[in-house]
Amino acid sequence: MASPAILKTVLFLRVFSLLALAASVVLMGLNNFTDFDGFKIRFFDLIAYRYVFAAGAIGFLYTLIQIPFALYNVVTEKRWIRNGFLQQFDFYGDKTMAFLLASGVGVGFGVSFEFKRLSGDDLSSKSKKFLDMGNISTGLLLVGFVSMALLSIISSNRRSSSSPIKGFFK
Repeated sequence: MASPAILKTVLFLRVFSLLALAASVVLMGLNNFTDFDGFKIRFFDLIAYRYVFAAGAIGFLYTLIQIPFALYNVVTEKRWIRNGFLQQFDFYGDKTMAFLLASGVGVGFGVSFEFKRLSGDDLSSKSKKFLDMGNISTGLLLVGFVSMALLSIISSNRRSSSSPIKGFFK
């Protein structure tokens, strides 16, 4: 059984991750501008930004599903489903989400920096603002990734300490 401090840390990290991912998705969803020709450019026009948006949205939904389980675990100090399924779900889900968010961070920063580097001083102020908003959204995705990576470490630790299987390192 995990200590109450660890349970509260898990809940805090899940809520923190949820807020960071929600902010990332909202900022990316609102990221658009109208060019000097009247052409409207949205985040959806760049495949990389679509991926950042999708990674944030999937991470948000996963975290939203996990919060009631974490809250129940903090309040009762027991698992909602006690057959070991939730430990497995936490273990594999946290790792999968961390890798998805990490790849979204790489894609988001990569495309923004490459567009700025290739364009040099030719970018308009609206284009720079568009790419800067993409960077801010990706930065929030990075915050969500870091908290998800910490959750992944905690779920690994919690799984290994309560596992009935004795391995080489036990």
